Amino acid sequence: MSDKLVRLMNDSAIARWGALILIASMMFFAYMFVDVMSPLKSMLESELSWSSTTFGTYAASEFILNVCGFLILAGIILDKMGVRHTGILSASLMVAGACIKFVGISDWFQSTAFCNWLGSWWTALPGSAKMASLGFMIFGCGCEMAGTTVSKAIAKWFKGKEMSLAMGVEMAIARLGVFAVMWISPLIYNKFGTVVAPLAFCTALLIIGLIFFIVFTIMDRKFDSQLMAAGLLSSEPNPEDEFHIKDLGQIFSSKMFWIVALMCVLYYSAIFPFQRYAPNYLESTLGIDASTASHLFSFFPILAMGLTPFLGAFISFKGKAASMLLIGSLIMVACHLSFALLLPAFPSKWLALVLILVLGVSFSLVPAALWPSVPKIIDEKVLGSAYCLIFWVQNIGLCLVPLLIGVVLDKTGGYLAPMLIFSSFGVLAFIFTFLLKLEDRRKKYGLELPEVKSE
Repeated sequence: MSDKLVRLMNDSAIARWGALILIASMMFFAYMFVDVMSPLKSMLESELSWSSTTFGTYAASEFILNVCGFLILAGIILDKMGVRHTGILSASLMVAGACIKFVGISDWFQSTAFCNWLGSWWTALPGSAKMASLGFMIFGCGCEMAGTTVSKAIAKWFKGKEMSLAMGVEMAIARLGVFAVMWISPLIYNKFGTVVAPLAFCTALLIIGLIFFIVFTIMDRKFDSQLMAAGLLSSEPNPEDEFHIKDLGQIFSSKMFWIVALMCVLYYSAIFPFQRYAPNYLESTLGIDASTASHLFSFFPILAMGLTPFLGAFISFKGKAASMLLIGSLIMVACHLSFALLLPAFPSKWLALVLILVLGVSFSLVPAALWPSVPKIIDEKVLGSAYCLIFWVQNIGLCLVPLLIGVVLDKTGGYLAPMLIFSSFGVLAFIFTFLLKLEDRRKKYGLELPEVKSE
């Protein structure tokens, strides 16, 4: 009677990896949309009269509603309603926000009286930027909610299996979206001669991503039915296992949560905001055109894409997650200091490419080790909320830093100060990573241990 009487869907490699591909594809399209405007900063300045501060405000808008509390609400929704309903909601928000942003950038909208009124109301930003920022805010709510939903879905489907490898593969697929859009966005712009065209293309892809997630929900519903039939999931959960608002206190009182959250916000504040400005940085530092700069930076996620699944597999079978976080943080500091001081002194496409690729190594080490570590330090019933709260803290940095960089760029007229700011974030991230390793050694969370037990 020790054998399983019911073969679960996630016991099938085809089923669980198929489910992963569906939800990872949604994130692939989301990452494309996030950076569709990054290669077009110069075009936005010439076509729509956006300044660096305007661009920074637009970039920051993705995270404003999340910082104002939406991500906390998203975690509660996720733990209360589960991955299916939350995933469809998040994908729908992304599509809705993308459509609003598309309208804001369109030539039609800019000729309307409403756009002119927007430009004169509240603060001195063009009406197109305000409308695009509104759409990006709504998209950002869906995107961050989707990220936490995908993490919890993977934890569910790969529990007791190769979870770090699965999260690594999902991140690699998502990173591929950054590479793709850095090539596709300028290509579409050059063909149609307007920033609207790349935006329309990526909006259509988000609709396809929503359809993919709906297919996943059908699989997940069948999986839950199997879990119930096997007695592994009750149709009427035990009240003690249900999420309650007061359980948030369990998260906020966790020392490890704050170490992880602060390390996360510092590290990603030196990555994603840099991603927004990197093509323009290369354009101005190397004296190259926008398309060439975008293509050059597109190689940033290449090593991250290739290495992350292998690093995930290494963690699954060998461990050493905390050590990977330390190494990844150090590499990031070295790269940003080189962008600040070395590349301007020796402007070379090959040197830039090497630095971009090495930064990609950091971007594979840290996420591959970070996200699978969260379930090891947080109770499963509040896992969704924990992910969302980490994302919430992270979003504070992702909201403020692009705006800060835009203002500093307008004030200084160069990228030295912004690159030094990014480097300082890396130094602080390393300090918190070191504290994380010390705390793991004291409390035995198992961050350095493998997930798959050897027979």
